[in-house]
Amino acid sequence: MIPRYLDSDPTDISDDDIFKAMKDISGYLDITPGDFKEIYRFAYRHALNRMTQSITAGEVMTPDVVFVKKDDTLESAVEIMARHGIAGLPVVGNGEKVVGVISEKDFLFHMGGKDARSFMDVVAQCLREKGCVAIPMRRQKAEDIMTSPAITVREDTPVSEIAAIFTEKEINRVPVTDDGGRLIGIVAREDIVKSSFSQKQKG
Repeated sequence: MIPRYLDSDPTDISDDDIFKAMKDISGYLDITPGDFKEIYRFAYRHALNRMTQSITAGEVMTPDVVFVKKDDTLESAVEIMARHGIAGLPVVGNGEKVVGVISEKDFLFHMGGKDARSFMDVVAQCLREKGCVAIPMRRQKAEDIMTSPAITVREDTPVSEIAAIFTEKEINRVPVTDDGGRLIGIVAREDIVKSSFSQKQKG
């Protein structure tokens, strides 16, 4: 299935895409403007399928990943997230192996506000002051509230598979790990969108 944010303007359509599109149309094919548009639509979807299958996590990931260690304090984690303007980041253990992911949702859940909307700057300020529901969290570490095990992908994971993971798991980013489970990058939803635009410009 093609992610909705990739289903936009037509791009690189091969002869094979056209052939597959023609096979998708049942019955006798008498070429008219309407028929051509239908073939074009099917061919475009085949082209997108082909490209999203060929593009991998390794090609779109950000290799310079912001992360925290499992024994880092939550105050430190929040300040890092606020400073970088991100809503989540990987948590690593020994040898930089990914052991979990920590996000705004994790903080809100443990602060008793599962349905609340917030920013990491607000949480960071709350952790530094008294009389806030987050005060007890000062003594906690990243591993205490992180979501584990983390959903991760490999360098050779197709972008189409990652897009499906985003939709199914309702997440916006996944860490990329090597064969040993070590963190080597991260793919965010916007990375996939950018890759689709790049492919269109090449076509």
